[in-house]
Amino acid sequence: MTELINIKNLENWIENNGLDIQSPLRIEKISGGQSNPTFAVYAQNGSFVLRRKPPGVLLKSAHAVDREFRVQSALQATGIPVAKMVALCQDAAVLGADFYIMEMLDGRVFDDPSLRDAPQTDRRAIMDEMNRVLAAIHNVDLDRVGLSDYGPDGNYYQRQVDRWTKQYHASATETIPDMEDLIAWLGAHIPPEDGQRTLVHGDFRIDNLMFDRRNARCIGVLDWELSTLGHPYADLAGVIMQWGMPNGAETRGLAGIDRAEMGLMTDQDFIDLYCERRGLAGIDRFGFYLAFCYFRMAAILQGVKKRALDGNGSDPERGLVLGQWVPEFAKLGVEATKNL
Repeated sequence: MTELINIKNLENWIENNGLDIQSPLRIEKISGGQSNPTFAVYAQNGSFVLRRKPPGVLLKSAHAVDREFRVQSALQATGIPVAKMVALCQDAAVLGADFYIMEMLDGRVFDDPSLRDAPQTDRRAIMDEMNRVLAAIHNVDLDRVGLSDYGPDGNYYQRQVDRWTKQYHASATETIPDMEDLIAWLGAHIPPEDGQRTLVHGDFRIDNLMFDRRNARCIGVLDWELSTLGHPYADLAGVIMQWGMPNGAETRGLAGIDRAEMGLMTDQDFIDLYCERRGLAGIDRFGFYLAFCYFRMAAILQGVKKRALDGNGSDPERGLVLGQWVPEFAKLGVEATKNL
């Protein structure tokens, strides 16, 4: 940890910038993340979170902590629950990479979408709140919050397929035929634009949300690294994609779970509720959006695997385990293309 966080440098930077974070500091690594290393910062007057870029050679446009800081700062005055941003540092002389500090939230995070850790009577309410927050993100007035330039114009899915194809090939460690087939299919089936251009989170799932310890209220949406302006169905399909995976520590899905018995929504329940909240009659060609999400997740996990192999992953051991799922995500993406 000392190679990522020089406490003396950090304390000096905090003092020189007049931040209300009182030294001496105690730093602890927060485990679980596979992208930007995250640390708990315990000061004499409170607790904070620091996120920084990882060390080593990074893929272009990846690990943009400055964008995380910007989008969460912009959302402070909206109904989107985010932590209070404290400061951004882009001086590599401090910690060797860009980083930002935000206040630490005190809540609960559910790693398992089956919500086994919550009372059965609360589970549907938690999923409903997850749905409400997702719709609220997509309903943000971009001009009012100053995010109208947060992403480029043009077809979101074409941009994303191009970007993640390049990222995937830059980090590939083997040839996966299903992935190449999926890339080709997506490129040939980009849907026409329908006028929707919203803020998208990019990795919206239950374990990136923090809830109040006493009720189903969401108090924080976490990990905005992949956020941009784009098409909202990518976020929605990302939720359904995850739920389609096996239920386990790494895949965190709902496949094989009796949702009615567990008090959980079905996929269609969640989609219908989302459409109701956004005034939509329904969603055509949902299979494309689902296939796209499998493709993007496969590309992300391939990057995680490559960073682990190169020795600069946030959690290399877990990164290698997650990397083993790349072929499965590619396979499921191909299967989704058959269900337009």
